Amino acid sequence: MRHLSTVEIDDLYRLARQKSVEGRSSLTQIVSDLFDEEGNDLTARERSLMFDILHRVVRDVEMSLRKRVSTQVAATEDAPAELVRMLANDAIEVAYPILVRSRLLHDADLIDIVRNRTLEHQLAVAIRQDLSETVADALFETGEESVICALLRNQDACISRATMECLVEQSRRVDTFREPILQRSELGEDLARRMFMWVSAALRQAILERFEFDEQTLDDLLEQAVMEELGREDGEDQALSKSQELADRLVESDEVSPELLLSVLEQGEVTLFLSVFQRLTGLSQPKTLQIVFDGGGEGLAIACKASALPKVTFSSIFSLTRRARPQLHQRAARDLRRALALYDHMTREAAQKVLRMWQRDVDYLAAIRELEIGYQTDG
Repeated sequence: MRHLSTVEIDDLYRLARQKSVEGRSSLTQIVSDLFDEEGNDLTARERSLMFDILHRVVRDVEMSLRKRVSTQVAATEDAPAELVRMLANDAIEVAYPILVRSRLLHDADLIDIVRNRTLEHQLAVAIRQDLSETVADALFETGEESVICALLRNQDACISRATMECLVEQSRRVDTFREPILQRSELGEDLARRMFMWVSAALRQAILERFEFDEQTLDDLLEQAVMEELGREDGEDQALSKSQELADRLVESDEVSPELLLSVLEQGEVTLFLSVFQRLTGLSQPKTLQIVFDGGGEGLAIACKASALPKVTFSSIFSLTRRARPQLHQRAARDLRRALALYDHMTREAAQKVLRMWQRDVDYLAAIRELEIGYQTDG
């Protein structure tokens, strides 16, 4: 075990007084080597001396040496706070090990860095272990999608209830938030219900696997969540307004195809799908919801036939709109067979007659019964 002699200490201070870059680089190299030297158990006074010297000169040495010093300081538990903060505010190449690993940075230091340094500094803070709610709030307030995603994927971070509520709402339009939000322990059943209708089919399945909703709750969830999404006052929901505008443009420019409808639905864009389907059928929003999500599928079969959507498209829409309820698989298969038979046997003219009745707001079931009576008379 070797300790620094008085002569060596004097030499270090002499080098520290030199103003040249070469002299200061030599000094930093010597101090850095002392950290690395095997079997070198420095006394508290010697460590304090080296930290003091580093604090004086580290700004003026080349980046490669600052990076080496930063890596060493990040692993210590007794470095001076000023030196740690200085390194943490350096270029990201230097700051990274301190920001990710140093336990000597306090929340106030981290929040200051998040608010005043670069995106790369924010990302480094976002992956720290044992991140507090206050620092997580500061990261969320940056509004940077990549930073927030890194925070959400950090299972060691603590995220407050208020921030989780905001993130769930933002996941309506930022789809990259959805999957990591569903992995968070802070996500409660009430927040999962809010997300249910705007996530993809795969993520809806993840919600169902994590939260055991009963069948009635699922039925209510599908209906009420979509009604809440679509039944707002005009201008209140920008996302809905944009979906309606896009649907208008697609229909007017004759760009709506069976392939487009299925692609939109497969991507979990339920709002856009419903807006386009409403334009195709000329139905009101409530009637569109009733037809699309009705369990039996007869109304959906009629609307698809009347709109000249192929049988395979109807079948796919039926399956995609019921994928959120896997425990009803057997019933869905039976309902699909019946709805496909109805699709096959009705003429397009008959389907259009029923659709016109719905456009006049004739009772949903009454219109279907009239169609069935027509079949019996024809037979």
